[in-house]
Amino acid sequence: MPDRVWIEGHIPHQGRMCLLHQVEAWDEQRIRCRARSHRDTDNPLRARGQLGAVCGIEYAAQAIAVHGALLAPPGRKRAQTGYLVSVRGTQLRVARLDDIADDLLVEAACITRDTNHVLYQFGVSAGGDLLLQGRAAVVLDANPVTATTGSAP
Repeated sequence: MPDRVWIEGHIPHQGRMCLLHQVEAWDEQRIRCRARSHRDTDNPLRARGQLGAVCGIEYAAQAIAVHGALLAPPGRKRAQTGYLVSVRGTQLRVARLDDIADDLLVEAACITRDTNHVLYQFGVSAGGDLLLQGRAAVVLDANPVTATTGSAP
């Protein structure tokens, strides 16, 4: 199964911002990853010495990106660029993640996908307890918005 080195080589998140350590299982519809970076005192998402549970959404977003990379056609190093555009129905069952002793299990299941959009259900758990869950919508390969300046021809 893909490890941290593989993950970092296939998603845009690099260095300490690559939060996942291993893919434990995946198929065409779902992925389960393991992470232990929530306990790192230098976790880049920490604020005021703590890692709030809402940061679990970033762990889920990275699992979704890894899933996209795993589903990419052979020979394509990276998945399509994805932009997290919406997170809905999020339920936080703990206040913070940095005080969780067990590794995090980050799971995401594709609800629907088409050429330009994917919708996932996600959950983050540890020690058999669900810590947070929700849905995330991603737009794939969106054309960048460019501002035009000057007068019209």
